[in-house]
Amino acid sequence: MKGRYLSLAASGAVLCLTAVTLTGCGALGGLTGDNEVTLRVVAADYGDNPQNSSESYWKDLAAGFEKANPGIKVEVSVYSWSEVDAKVAEMVKAGKAPDIAQIGAYSDYAAADKLYSAEELLSVKTEADFLGPLADAGKVKQIQYGMPFVASTRLLFYNEKLLADAGVIGKDGKGWQPKSWADLEAAAKKLKAANVPTPFALPLGREEAQAETMMWMLAGGGGYTNNEESYSIDSAPNIKTLEFLRDKMVGQGLTGPVEPGKLDRQAAFDAFTKGEVGMLNGHPTLLKQAEAKGVKFGMVPLPTADGSDKPAMGVADWVMAFKTGHRQQSGKFLDFMYQPKNVTAFTEKYDLLPATTTGYQAKQAATGGNAPQLKPFLTALPGSRLYPVGKKSWAGVSEDIKQNIGKTVQPGGQPAKVLEGIATTARAADPR
Repeated sequence: MKGRYLSLAASGAVLCLTAVTLTGCGALGGLTGDNEVTLRVVAADYGDNPQNSSESYWKDLAAGFEKANPGIKVEVSVYSWSEVDAKVAEMVKAGKAPDIAQIGAYSDYAAADKLYSAEELLSVKTEADFLGPLADAGKVKQIQYGMPFVASTRLLFYNEKLLADAGVIGKDGKGWQPKSWADLEAAAKKLKAANVPTPFALPLGREEAQAETMMWMLAGGGGYTNNEESYSIDSAPNIKTLEFLRDKMVGQGLTGPVEPGKLDRQAAFDAFTKGEVGMLNGHPTLLKQAEAKGVKFGMVPLPTADGSDKPAMGVADWVMAFKTGHRQQSGKFLDFMYQPKNVTAFTEKYDLLPATTTGYQAKQAATGGNAPQLKPFLTALPGSRLYPVGKKSWAGVSEDIKQNIGKTVQPGGQPAKVLEGIATTARAADPR
């Protein structure tokens, strides 16, 4: 979920599959027989290793759909999050758009009139099941083109043993409730003194720099847009936020040996699961990854600059259907994909949050049972702030952030200048 929700990392391998066997990737959107249509689907990989790749989910989904819909074949190409958006862009530019794409942004394609609307694709039941805030975020000029796939919110994870050994918390490892950035800084200094390799991981590498940046901006009282939904990337609170990271976190050697601009989210997660990171911002998928490695951890909201309440960041990943001439078949597949059992199968596999009301209700019930750790993520979802995905310029702005935001926290970095450059380009692409 990349904000990626979510935007999550995976291997770089490209996996091309039909419902039963792996195949080569052919031309997109073709007919395979007199009455048989092949739907070409491009999706992101949410796994962190080959064993939990999203390939298995899509393979099972395609098999179930094909069984229920004779005459429609489904072939899915699964790419890592670091390349899937670019792959779809290349396909569209080459005139070979997939029928369906599950990626991080939709609005630029909607603005170019390349997508079917949700109303043109989905049954009334499916369309009405989306959580309201997520459905609204999928609209361009009041028409929904982006269909939320999964969602996530973010919390601050901390390694209980490392913080206890450093004297930040008691030996029981419980009950830490940092409120302000001063609390974070103090904890990171103690971790550094205890020789923790990375007191606070700050992944501003291109994998998901836009997410890490937005979390900190919101906690600093800013964000990518103002209350009128105009870009405010170069606002005073945002500048102060990045100055804090530059001077207090990076400048004091509290963010570890890897330069933040070169540190990707999954690399930070991997280091956390190895016991090398004291604190970092994480999404629900980190729960399973850390538990699998036996890491004892706690989770709290990211503290804010002054200790006052600020909204959390929410991320949704998006599904869209391109105008390839297969509107009816694509709609059938999407209705099938959004059936509660299929939504649950995916969200449970990766500990993500559902984008549908039925899925949300099921998760709420589960948080008191087999998934209690998801409760704080789920609680934060309705009031969270999402990327400005409805702006057709967002894909380009997000890429600009990925490429440049790491420069702001380097020694001698100039947050005001970098943010002004990103903001100027963003406003030019989205005049109001």
